[in-house]
Amino acid sequence: MDRLCCFSSSQLGEGRSYSSSGKGKSHEGMIKFGFSLVKGKANHPMEDYHVAKFMQIQQHELGLFAIYDGHLGDTIPSYLQKHLFANILKEEEFWFDPSRAISKAYEKTDQAILSQSSDLGRGGSTAVTAILINGIKLWVANVGDSRAVLSRGGQAIQMTTDHEPNTERGSIENRGGFVSNMPGDVPRVNGQLAVSRAFGDKSLKSHLRSDPDIQWTNIDNNTDILILASDGLWKVMSNQEAVDIAKKFKDPQKASKQLIAEAVKRDSKDDISCVVVRLRG
Repeated sequence: MDRLCCFSSSQLGEGRSYSSSGKGKSHEGMIKFGFSLVKGKANHPMEDYHVAKFMQIQQHELGLFAIYDGHLGDTIPSYLQKHLFANILKEEEFWFDPSRAISKAYEKTDQAILSQSSDLGRGGSTAVTAILINGIKLWVANVGDSRAVLSRGGQAIQMTTDHEPNTERGSIENRGGFVSNMPGDVPRVNGQLAVSRAFGDKSLKSHLRSDPDIQWTNIDNNTDILILASDGLWKVMSNQEAVDIAKKFKDPQKASKQLIAEAVKRDSKDDISCVVVRLRG
């Protein structure tokens, strides 16, 4: 995620090589996940963070998966990695109204970030979160352009909405902001931010939204793969291309690595983070 600003590369710190990868599985071992993250070519530290884990709560097994793509530093995505899922699960409604719990937790988390801006800084982050409940119900939420894609019968289904300035221009202008469309650049809120919803971004918050779009679905026998990734992947690859690549690998860690390798081959310059969940076999 890029946001234009006045910082020089020396202020942001020199670019460094960074990559991370891992895998895990559900308690019964039926559902497996893998993740990979690679730093992009920009001259600043890695700003993508992820979550991929299973946990037991009140005799339920939850799969928690997320991508947080930061801008103007990594403090906001790091904060989200530590706090967003915890805040969702703290909501009393979670077990009978997950959508309301997720929405409230997103709002409360953003308010906490804004109230701590003196410590956390002026940056921000996208978020895509996926909660798998007992392997049969999936709740997905997002702000920004990090995306979740489901494979059902081999067909890609986008479970998130890309929050882009041009598509939410009305909301931005109603809040007193504007959308720039400079030649050779992507549309930006107030000439700065390339997404219309984000956590943080205190200086732009009066013109941004941070409420998530939320979808849920049942996981049936035809639903085999879930992919979460930052826009470093989606800028150069369609949803169906990503599903087709991931389906070639039984090992979801290998699938996530191959997706990133293909994005790099296609000249993606951004940080790239990817979580692949193999729901069947």
